[in-house]
Amino acid sequence: MTVRTSYEPGTFCWVDYMAHDMEAASAWYAELFGWRVEAQDTGGGPPYAMFYEGDEVVAGIGQMSDEMKGRGVPPMWNDYVSVQDVAATAAKAGALGATVVVPPMRVMDAGSLAFLVDPVGAHFALWQPGEHHGAQRVNEHGALSWNELVTAEVERAEAFYGELLGWTFEAMPMPEMDYTVIKNGERDNGGIMPMVGPQWEGVPPHWMTYFGVDDCDAAAAKAAATGGKVMVPPTDIPPGRFAVLQDPHGGTFTVIELDAPA
Repeated sequence: MTVRTSYEPGTFCWVDYMAHDMEAASAWYAELFGWRVEAQDTGGGPPYAMFYEGDEVVAGIGQMSDEMKGRGVPPMWNDYVSVQDVAATAAKAGALGATVVVPPMRVMDAGSLAFLVDPVGAHFALWQPGEHHGAQRVNEHGALSWNELVTAEVERAEAFYGELLGWTFEAMPMPEMDYTVIKNGERDNGGIMPMVGPQWEGVPPHWMTYFGVDDCDAAAAKAAATGGKVMVPPTDIPPGRFAVLQDPHGGTFTVIELDAPA
């Protein structure tokens, strides 16, 4: 296990969950992944906590405001991309057709963030690190392992993110779809899944958060047994075995059991 101490700009670096009921959601995710929950001092701001796998921080959780809940905003996982200058990147995103939902703001000494909706309608976040650079563990049990854009407008999304973040894209044919791998430099940085077929009717474009697990089937069974739902049952794909899960409050995420390296 390697502890991450930095992220190259353009790399997904952090995820957090905006909860309708932070206490209940924290307990559920801690039980599912074996995480430890530690409340943070927000200086009078909304409640926020960190999830730890062992001694390393892997994700966060915050309490959604009553105003947001009143507007019908569902509980959701947010995916953050590390950037050198959040204000400049948010301004560029706006010029490229994105909507800046939360303008750049400083989060005490941790860093600065902005929340955006890209031109295809998917929410994502930018993070300029201060004392907090992002997750200290990735690509293992209970840690961020992949970020995936699900959209019907793949070419439009590629044009936007390529111009904004310098990403490049590599086709990876898969059964029944043309999957795209996102590259940040030489590093795989996520994927794009096209919305093809009636199963996507009514589903908005979105970024999907993946967490690694040691046993996909066991994680799916545990989620269902503790009040969650299995939206897509454990299924084999080239990198391993995955399942799409929904927590008891409606937040959706994916778990993946990666194949051991050959």
